[in-house]
Amino acid sequence: MSEQVTIARPYAEAAFSLAREQNALPRWAEMLKIASNVASDPTVRAALDNPKLDNAAKESLLLSLCGDALSAEGKSFVRVLLESDRIAALPDIRRLFDTLKDSADGVARAHIVSAFPVDEAQLGALKAALEKRYGKKIEATVSIDPTLIGGARVTVGDTVIDASVRGELQAMSSQLRV
Repeated sequence: MSEQVTIARPYAEAAFSLAREQNALPRWAEMLKIASNVASDPTVRAALDNPKLDNAAKESLLLSLCGDALSAEGKSFVRVLLESDRIAALPDIRRLFDTLKDSADGVARAHIVSAFPVDEAQLGALKAALEKRYGKKIEATVSIDPTLIGGARVTVGDTVIDASVRGELQAMSSQLRV
């Protein structure tokens, strides 16, 4: 995995640089999302891995499936990935690009796992507290995990804030064992 990210990073940075020059970060984010989803499809992945297909056939397949979603620069980017046998890195390129875009936009993504459903008022208050803490606009996704017993676990980047009952019980258990 880390090797794939190392391979993907220069491509993501190049795409980000080009998108920024063109003032087209949202457009590039969408193009990379579509191309990544198409290239990640198991049937397409099998065709792209087929040694009997030459690069022209792979390019034709991938670009036809993406349709008009890719600009000329986006198509060129996909061609470069195919020619350098790096198309498998496209999902990582997309993830790294999105991280660069979020940083440039002053956005942080939070994943909130709650023991119970979170209403809009609770989500708004939690996002406001996170925005104050991180100094960035927070875009949050919420999922439910009843095994937390109560409370929530929030992940923002590499930081995990575990305010769940299960997390508290595990922490207490660890302290008692010492």
